This record gives sequence, structure tokens and C-alpha cells, in this order.
Amino acid sequence: MIAYHSDKFTECATALVRCGQELAALGYTPATSSNFSLRLDAGHIAITISGRDKGLLGVADIMVVDLAGLAVGSSHRPSAETRLHTQLYQFDATIGCVLHTHSRTQTVASRLYAENGMIELAGYELLKAFDGYHSHEARLRLPVLANHQQMPALAESVQSWLVGRDPVHGYLIDGHGIYTWGRDLAEARRHLEAFEFLLGCELDLRNLRQ
Repeated sequence: MIAYHSDKFTECATALVRCGQELAALGYTPATSSNFSLRLDAGHIAITISGRDKGLLGVADIMVVDLAGLAVGSSHRPSAETRLHTQLYQFDATIGCVLHTHSRTQTVASRLYAENGMIELAGYELLKAFDGYHSHEARLRLPVLANHQQMPALAESVQSWLVGRDPVHGYLIDGHGIYTWGRDLAEARRHLEAFEFLLGCELDLRNLRQ
């Protein structure tokens, strides 16, 4: 079992603190919303403690959980949405980072497209920002899932999109925000920024066509 105060943990916690500050400055993490995690090893992740202002994080605001979502070396309470993080790490061993944010753009898009169950992004050069997409002619389907207070029910909806489809790099939750991930923090940030930009374009186009 990884030690709570290992060098690896300190490295990951420091990176999550910096990420939280940057995303908060962009307006992606209003109030105490959002949560971020990084893989520590095959069985553990570093994740933000529940209820913390993401723009004011310190290393002490990051904890370790195992892939069952249980705290390791800490009495702190992990986020209620930890299950959605561990699900992804269990699904794909190459995933090294998961970011969940609540920007205005993400939240509005989640409400507008909830009835459709997804947003299809096509014709954008920026689709090449996503791992596995190599052309503006590609079509990326971003799921928009119904919100549930019970995480197992929400995780079940996520699982149905993860299995047997084109590469999925994120999903929206109705009225909630986005989850996105990558092999490391840099890739997850790239995916997050690309989704934010493309969702903004879709909202603008929707308004212009009315």
C-alpha cells in the first residue's frame, strides 16, 4: 500500500493544487464544486477532499483513496463523486487523470442537450485535440447523462457509454458539469479545454440559428 506522505503523493498533490488554482481562475469551479484526481499506482489515486474551494487548495486538501473509494491514511471524507473517478481508473489502466468541472458553458450545454442524450461534435479542426481523433471530418459523441444523487446509478449510465463505442473522452451530467480524463494531467487538461471551446461554439451556433 502506498504511503500517504510518499514523494509520489506530494508530486501529484502539488500538481492538483496548481490545476485547481488555474481552473478556478477560469471560472470552471464555482463555490466548492468540482473534483480532480491523479493515479498514484495501480490501486490508489490522489483526489481532492470534499467541500474545498478549488482555488484555495493546498497539499493538505488532497487525500488518497483506493479504487474502492476508501480513504487511505486519512480520516477526511472523499468527494461523494469519488466513485465516478475510480470507475474510470478501473475501466482503463492507461487513464492517469480525471477532471470534473462546472463551468457555465458546460452546465448550460448539459441542460440544453439533456433530452438528446448526447452532443455530436463534427466539422471542427479542434477535434484533433482528442486522443484517437485525427480529422475535422471525425464525429465525437459527448454523452449527456441524467443526474442521480446515487452514484452507483450514475456510474451504470457512464459504463454503458464506455463499453463498445468510439473513443469517449468525457461526459456531461445534466445540470452538473463535465467529466473528462487523459493519460496524464496535461492530456486531461487538453481534453477539458477542447470540450469547453467546442461546447461554447455549439451554444453560439444554436443562438445564431434561432
